[in-house]
Amino acid sequence: MKFFHRPTPVEPDTRSKILQSAQHLFAQRGFDGTTTKDLAQAAGVAEGTLFRYFSNKKAILVEVATQGWIKILTDLLTELSEMGSYRAIAQMMRRRMLNISENVDLMKVCFMEAQFHPDLRERIQAEVIGKMTEIAEVYFEEAISKGVYRPSLSPKVIARVFVGMFAVAGFSSETMGGAQSPSELQQMAEGIADIFLNGVLIPKATP
Repeated sequence: MKFFHRPTPVEPDTRSKILQSAQHLFAQRGFDGTTTKDLAQAAGVAEGTLFRYFSNKKAILVEVATQGWIKILTDLLTELSEMGSYRAIAQMMRRRMLNISENVDLMKVCFMEAQFHPDLRERIQAEVIGKMTEIAEVYFEEAISKGVYRPSLSPKVIARVFVGMFAVAGFSSETMGGAQSPSELQQMAEGIADIFLNGVLIPKATP
């Protein structure tokens, strides 16, 4: 007779548990409202263990936020590479916004805490936002070369506008206004895409 043993679940390593706990606590209480004792208790480790992995509480915040933005960057790159059409911005935007709604804690830390910590903001700007913009710039430069977008436009400007609209949409929908329904997210995504692709002015009639 054969006996089948269910494999023992693999627990996240200590460093990952600390970061996961920090992400939740920073989102709920803020960086200043969270102590290293709180972090240790939430992660199920001794307080001294925190400092075996991170030099201080600020280092934990920086790592949580940086990892979060890298995830956003990776997801955006994947979406752009899989987009079937240069005009499918609304579908891509909606998927990104739904992803944001499923990662509220992460978004709160990424958007909110960066406002109060210049060093964190500078690191995110240099390591992640800049890379997001560079990737988008290459994408839109190709679109211009194919005649999809006006040749008079700068791909760098388009990329900055695109990344900025994406970031503002995520910030407003989750960190400020609370969770939105799928239909509301769809409406916002379509509105952002329409403004991005067509602008806000009524086209002048051709004489």
